[in-house]
Amino acid sequence: MQVLSTVPVMFCYWAKPKDTLDLCQILNNDIAETVQKYPDRFVGFGTLPMQSPELAVEEMKRVKQEHGFAGVQIGSHVNDWNLDAPELNPVFAAAEELDCAIFVHPWDMEQEKRMSKYWLPWLVGMPAETTVAVVSVLFGGVLERFPRLKICFAHGCGVFPYTVGRIEHGFNVRPDLCAVDNNNGPRSYVGKIWSDSLVHDREALRLLVNVLGEDRVMLGSDYPFPLGEHHPGKLIENMPDYTQQQKAKLLWENCRNFLGLKNP
Repeated sequence: MQVLSTVPVMFCYWAKPKDTLDLCQILNNDIAETVQKYPDRFVGFGTLPMQSPELAVEEMKRVKQEHGFAGVQIGSHVNDWNLDAPELNPVFAAAEELDCAIFVHPWDMEQEKRMSKYWLPWLVGMPAETTVAVVSVLFGGVLERFPRLKICFAHGCGVFPYTVGRIEHGFNVRPDLCAVDNNNGPRSYVGKIWSDSLVHDREALRLLVNVLGEDRVMLGSDYPFPLGEHHPGKLIENMPDYTQQQKAKLLWENCRNFLGLKNP
């Protein structure tokens, strides 16, 4: 079974809210048609006009209640708002109430000047964007306000697993800069956020699982893009020191739990 979602460049948070809502409904309805046609093969994730939290909540309720979507995909930021912006609280509150999973995907990376060569926006900018989103959620106290929120960050949580020590250290030595909205350090949320497994490296996957926990990492494909895993699941399947039980968690069980799907 595969989760279907729209391409992040179609978020269109920069447009007029009602125009984005119209586009979201077209995209969401199209995904719903595919899911309804092949219910044993696909699960739907919706897209929302996040620049208008009120409209975003309405569309979330619609795709959840009318189409039975398991969740929604949102960007790593919404124009000038990071994900800790108080304006986004109604969206997270609705997701928590509806048991609607949230998948955060990086987008809108800097592409000019120093970032214009070597595919840097995708190779470096995307992981940075995701890490900004993770830290904003944790430092901003989003999970304090919405402790039952199910939120997953794409591409192995960016560079968060590798830099969590630096981030935690900074939180401890400069609380005047880092602990301004939340007194709980980032490590206190280990086991409360999710990530996909799309890291393309055994040691990176091992670190990701060690940091977040083996119950919080799930298979990610990024299909059909070049940076996706060409054989989805191959990295997990070829982990020499993982048991079959651990591989099963990463390949399907954790995702099933994240999406709230019943056992087959």
